Amino acid sequence: MAIQKIRLFGDPVLRTPAAPVVDFDKELRKLVKDLTDTMLDAPGAGLAAPQIGVGLRVFTYYVDDQLGHLVNPDLDLSEDKDEEGEEGCLSFPGLSFPTPRAVRAVAKGFNMYGEPIVLEGTDLMARCFQHETDHLDGILFIDRMDPKQRKLAMKAIREAEWSGLQPPTVKFSPHATRGKAL
Repeated sequence: MAIQKIRLFGDPVLRTPAAPVVDFDKELRKLVKDLTDTMLDAPGAGLAAPQIGVGLRVFTYYVDDQLGHLVNPDLDLSEDKDEEGEEGCLSFPGLSFPTPRAVRAVAKGFNMYGEPIVLEGTDLMARCFQHETDHLDGILFIDRMDPKQRKLAMKAIREAEWSGLQPPTVKFSPHATRGKAL
């Protein structure tokens, strides 16, 4: 079991489009296992390779007791009106926001052995396919929100413990200021 560290919002790898997989080899199978182990440990519904610092087009998912992965995904989205539902992300721990997504999605790609596969999903599965494929394109779910919702989300992100914003430490100079501001 190789649980990896999940990259958090602000890490440049999350904004960098991932490269297509060209070698379906032992290293790819290890990456899929690491992604799966990390996703299940977190726990999460999906995890894309950039979220563990690997710039390849691979993601894993665990939705409705279905565990799987997809390499080099390409999505066909339904014409159905976007559904706005709560969505979270392992790179934004503890936060979720209403995010519009297509109701149905067909994901085409390959398994870790290079065999073509087609996955169809609705509701949460469709949301997962779209969310994880966005990660592979350097797009985050906050990018899909309307401006008002994104502003509220960014406020919550700045206030989150993991955001790295520490309250400033106030230090007092041991030197006299003689009435002048520092």
